[in-house]
Amino acid sequence: MINSIKNNYYNFKNTFFLLLISNIYYICLSQSTVKTGAENTKEYLNHIKNKNVGIIANHGSQIRRDSNYIHLVDSLISLGIKINKVFAPEHGFRGNQDAGEKILDQIDKKTEIKIISLYGKNRKPKPEDLNNIEILVFDLQDVGVRFYTYISTLHYVMEACAENKIPLIVLDRPNPNSHYIDGPVLNPINKSFVGMHEVPIVYGMTIGEYAKMINGEGWLKNSIKCTLKIIPLKNYTHKTNFLIPFRPSPNLPNQKAIELYPSLCLLEPTVISVGRGTEMQFQIYGNPKFPESKFRFIPEPNFGSKNPKHKEILCYGKDLRNIKKINKISLEWLIDSYTKYPDKEKFFLKEFDRISGDSSLKDQIIAGWTPLKIRRTWKENLKEFKIIRKKYLIYP
Repeated sequence: MINSIKNNYYNFKNTFFLLLISNIYYICLSQSTVKTGAENTKEYLNHIKNKNVGIIANHGSQIRRDSNYIHLVDSLISLGIKINKVFAPEHGFRGNQDAGEKILDQIDKKTEIKIISLYGKNRKPKPEDLNNIEILVFDLQDVGVRFYTYISTLHYVMEACAENKIPLIVLDRPNPNSHYIDGPVLNPINKSFVGMHEVPIVYGMTIGEYAKMINGEGWLKNSIKCTLKIIPLKNYTHKTNFLIPFRPSPNLPNQKAIELYPSLCLLEPTVISVGRGTEMQFQIYGNPKFPESKFRFIPEPNFGSKNPKHKEILCYGKDLRNIKKINKISLEWLIDSYTKYPDKEKFFLKEFDRISGDSSLKDQIIAGWTPLKIRRTWKENLKEFKIIRKKYLIYP
């Protein structure tokens, strides 16, 4: 009997070990074999040779060269491509600006190329910005979430290209949240730069696929069309485990933060901290008025958050760093926070509807609805969106 138990234990242990190794191997294999659009240089080089090029890029516009990474701008310059201007989204060209921080036009010290900010006074390239530009190249690492503003930048770039008859090349990149589709679909009354299209919070598309949808659904002004070319990923599906090798933005420091971002960002337009001003951004949440608990943190000014919510005040809360990978929008943390916060009338901030996209979510939380009951109200809109999405998919 004892020997039988021992044998079963060792069999289980060996099987578990083999499964663990195979999963690690699968992730590493996926990571090494996926080739981004930017890395498929020969697929687009002839389209930009001997032309005046503008590039929409930031710190994440990196490509692998041997065992190292090189910035797309530096790579193209080394290949003799004439880059006239770089257009920078939220967080700037070097990715070191706070969320929402206005960015000015400047000259890049390394390349001496003029950088036009698309997150300052203007969100859309002006006609004068596009003088002498014959083609634009878009290469930003998205995270597949409606309120992540790179897709809004994509919209305005496409619109400017269409209006000025400039073709656009989108260098596709993996979506780290592409394995599910969830959340309320944006109601047009809540349209803003953090939500421009009638899509759910998590929409399950790469940025190249999303560009096709913007064009195909007539979402640009007056339903104009952008002359669009997508340079696709290689060896990629929507189920591919791809770990982004850099921060896509200052407050998404690792894969866990990227996974939790779609759910925890619903706490941003409330009185709750989601860890800005710590090294655990979008992996924790808390508030000074929560009941005392073992887990606590103090937000301090740091990279990506010069003035964090509840700065230098002790917060009690919850640590989510060890939670398993999620496949849906989790409402439990929003409901938990609302339940624990004593001053209910001050819990929601005025921007909440813009982030949620659905004006009824706040009322549902206040009324004490369960996550299951709330999720049922998303069902029909999600079904309709999935039909639209399917028309523009490039990858299985």
